[in-house]
Amino acid sequence: MAKAGKKRKRYTAARRAEILAAAQKEGLTAAQVKQKYGVAPVTYYSWRKKSGVAGRRGRRRAAPVTRAAATDLSLGAHVRQEVAQRVRQILPDIVRGEVSGYLNTLFGTGRPRRRRKRA
Repeated sequence: MAKAGKKRKRYTAARRAEILAAAQKEGLTAAQVKQKYGVAPVTYYSWRKKSGVAGRRGRRRAAPVTRAAATDLSLGAHVRQEVAQRVRQILPDIVRGEVSGYLNTLFGTGRPRRRRKRA
């Protein structure tokens, strides 16, 4: 049996924008928006995401990339490229060894067995 809940409330685009603007201007949290306007926090966050208002209150924006930071990024990219190249070189040998070991455990060493002669 379904629960009897509150009737779903619909907001116009203008009302949504008004609530979002007021919440941003006053620095309200989702809980405060719920108390003041009756909008569920999940709905408030959904509206924020759709409107392009992202990030947490008080969060600083990322600093612009400086020349030194760009050099660090290119160094990181260079190191990543070198590691990837080395992995490509050694990986076939590792895979070959692992597969050979597995097959040897399944089927033996691959050398024919000598049968002992019975006396």
